Amino acid sequence: MTHAPARVDILDLARDQVLRCGRGLDRAQTLEVLRLPDDRLEELLSVAHEVRMAWCGPEVEVEGIISLKTGGCPEDCHFCSQSGLFASPVRSAWLDIPALVEAAKQTAKTGATEFCIVAAVRGPDARLMAQVAAGVEAIRGEVDIQVACSLGMLTQDQVDQLAALGVHRYNHNLETARSFFPHVVTTHTWEERWETLSMVREAGMEVCCGGILGMGETLEQRAEFAADLAALEPDEVPLNFLNPRPGTPFGDLEVLPASEALKAVAAFRLALPRTILRFAGGREITLGDLGAKQGILGGINAVIVGNYLTTLGRRAETDLDLLDELKMPIKALGESI
Repeated sequence: MTHAPARVDILDLARDQVLRCGRGLDRAQTLEVLRLPDDRLEELLSVAHEVRMAWCGPEVEVEGIISLKTGGCPEDCHFCSQSGLFASPVRSAWLDIPALVEAAKQTAKTGATEFCIVAAVRGPDARLMAQVAAGVEAIRGEVDIQVACSLGMLTQDQVDQLAALGVHRYNHNLETARSFFPHVVTTHTWEERWETLSMVREAGMEVCCGGILGMGETLEQRAEFAADLAALEPDEVPLNFLNPRPGTPFGDLEVLPASEALKAVAAFRLALPRTILRFAGGREITLGDLGAKQGILGGINAVIVGNYLTTLGRRAETDLDLLDELKMPIKALGESI
């Protein structure tokens, strides 16, 4: 009589496959991690932290973001209060160049090495591209910091312009799994976003691509999303957690439970062992102070300091003090993680 081989525990498999060999978990394995019971969360976070330390090191990349153009976006991203299609309270506004430079200076003072210029648009028009070009030039003339941009979907000419300006990294989030995307956005497709990211990579800019967890996706779709990102191989993955915004279609959704959010952090680290994994929007309402510490000890190796685009974040000093307490140095300008 033959016996079926004993089932390998998923965290033992992760120790062998990811920690020792550096090969990320696949979609089915990631789903198994996401399904772990809460009483194994501490062990899971410990394994994810070991992976982060082994394949990324102790350094933490710090970034600040600023909105160059706020509100009035024509797209219907159901989580976003900047859509002009929803009765949300965000008003359309533009930031001038001196204010942009000052924001970059204040960001650099925190020790941040990355400053991201963001605009609420489907994609940039000529006016916005001119404003970005002037802003990048002014910042590079006065502040020693790398400049990133997040301006929506791009044409090849616009990608080439940004690369020529010396933009270091381009952010364009896939937001969620391909199978769930039509429940989140209907005015453009997941594939259109992927096309922009492909052009960015080919132009030599670093690719920043993540999304938002807790928008009603299943655990299976969360694992699918991690696999999508692994296939893209982005340099950075910002992990946001839904902070329900009044007036948006997702305004009444429940905040993701902290244990579920932390499992996702660890699962994404195990799926993407060498990637910069950044705490982004919604972590304050989802995780609080204790959860922020658990996340940084559970796979995170980058943070956004200060406020987000339309929501308040933690004080920069609070995050920097936490990194000091954990003896995790801030990545210096020019270093790679």
